[in-house]
Amino acid sequence: MTKFRTRLLLVLISLILIVLIAAGLLLGQLFKSYYVNIFNERVQKETVFISNYIKENGGIAVFLKDGRKAELNALIDSHFTILAADGTVLYDSNVNKKNNPESHAALLDRIGENIGSNQEGYELVDGSSDLHYYWKSIEKGDDVEGYVVLGNEMGDIKQVNRQIWWILIGCLGAALIVIIMLGSQIAARYTRPIEAATTTAIELAKGNYRARAYEERSNEAGMLNTSLNILARNLQEMEVAREMQQDRLETLIENIGSSVLLIDNKGYVTLINREYKELFQVEASNFLYRVYYEVIKHKEIIHIIEEIFITEKSIKRQLRIPLEIDRKHFEVYGAPIIGNHDEWKGILVVFHDITELKKLEQMRKDFVANVSHELKTPITSIKGFSETLLDGAMKDEEALQNFLSIILKESDRLQALIQELLDLSKIEQQEFVLNLETLNLCQLLEETCAILQGKADEKNISLTLYAPDHPMQVKGDSYRVKQIFINLITNALNYTVKGGTVDIRITGEKQFVKVAVQDSGIGIEKAELPRIFERFYRVDKARSRNSGGTGLGLAIVKHIVEAHKGKITVNSEPGKGTTFTVFFNRK
Repeated sequence: MTKFRTRLLLVLISLILIVLIAAGLLLGQLFKSYYVNIFNERVQKETVFISNYIKENGGIAVFLKDGRKAELNALIDSHFTILAADGTVLYDSNVNKKNNPESHAALLDRIGENIGSNQEGYELVDGSSDLHYYWKSIEKGDDVEGYVVLGNEMGDIKQVNRQIWWILIGCLGAALIVIIMLGSQIAARYTRPIEAATTTAIELAKGNYRARAYEERSNEAGMLNTSLNILARNLQEMEVAREMQQDRLETLIENIGSSVLLIDNKGYVTLINREYKELFQVEASNFLYRVYYEVIKHKEIIHIIEEIFITEKSIKRQLRIPLEIDRKHFEVYGAPIIGNHDEWKGILVVFHDITELKKLEQMRKDFVANVSHELKTPITSIKGFSETLLDGAMKDEEALQNFLSIILKESDRLQALIQELLDLSKIEQQEFVLNLETLNLCQLLEETCAILQGKADEKNISLTLYAPDHPMQVKGDSYRVKQIFINLITNALNYTVKGGTVDIRITGEKQFVKVAVQDSGIGIEKAELPRIFERFYRVDKARSRNSGGTGLGLAIVKHIVEAHKGKITVNSEPGKGTTFTVFFNRK
């Protein structure tokens, strides 16, 4: 067993050592190539700098005459040579720095022979002295005045390369020591199958059904380990099946389209799903494990739960519950949970949201009645005045003018009603597309207030826009956004008495822009708020008809805001005024 352990350890160490050596050689070459490329780029950039410096300071003659050589030598650590256009050396900063001027002169001669073919970018590397040269032409007008040749040694690169190799050797040695230690432990573990079986049994007792023992089939210890592994696999399969069933149940409860409420036999809430939390705007930390009548705000739901506790029978009812500014219709199904031995365990309450079904049902009932009722008044007026005119009133010029004005007004009202019906129908269609662009809400509201200023002046109402000095930008359809605020401000003017105020305030938050339209009008009763966004719904029917309203404005506003992925809220107090607040997501 010791020989096998030794052979296994040697094979493992040999393989890892080969991999580490190959990786070290590859990394060493990569680092060397990287630093050589950096070095060459540096030499090239310094050569271009010297060429441009001499060119911008009057050329070679001025450079040599004004004594700018010392200034340039202080800036650049490399040595450089200036050649005339024919290859003659005009200046060489290498004379006092190099110990091999003959080799340097020979290299300059070789460069001078090649500069005629190209104007710039020729690089020459001398292998014996390990020098890198780069040259570039110095132009004066359209002619080449001379050339600058810059060279540098590779001594620093060699030093860095040696340091890298020492680091790689150190890492290789440390890795080899770690591998030897780990390999010894792994090899020793194979000789202890009984210990492995004991460890596996302990892990299974703790509930870790993924634990396995090493199986050696040649002896009794191997048979024991095989039996333990079969037992572990069976337990793991049972645990996996239980977890899958639990996950499926949790997924079903969390993602079901209905709200679920579970109450134990003592009246404490033990479970609410995601739909319930989102619909009723509650937090699980403040709702769970508390008595139901302390956390449930709606009395209708509490009555159903109490009736189930008393009768121990299932109940199915339809409720209408106000949530924020909307009213939701629910089909509530409550049932007692009774165990196999008639043990009372609690109550399950499921809320099916049937608001849309109710709306569709109500729309089918109300649409014809509402449209016919809205169309009846203007059509009756038009018909009545037309008949009056035909009966002889046409001869009275004053009556004729008055009747025709009324007919025109009723026709405009009829046209406005039909147009708003078409707009609402278009907005509600799934293929409705917004022409999104970047909008400045401050500028857009200034234009909207300018449009409605005349109407405000007629009623002596103060129409004021409070906007910040900087732009408030959002993504939106300019026509539709302007339609939102025209409807809201028009409603505010219609429902505000003479001498009142209408204020529009724009404020910016971190993630959204908020626009509030506040008036000092008649206000809206709290019971009316959930219905003000319904079609044809009017708070004050007489005032709405006299102002030319159709009852569709706020319905259109809500649909446009939702199409922009925004939100609209309303706060009102009768006799003090109403505030509509629109939230737009920031750009």
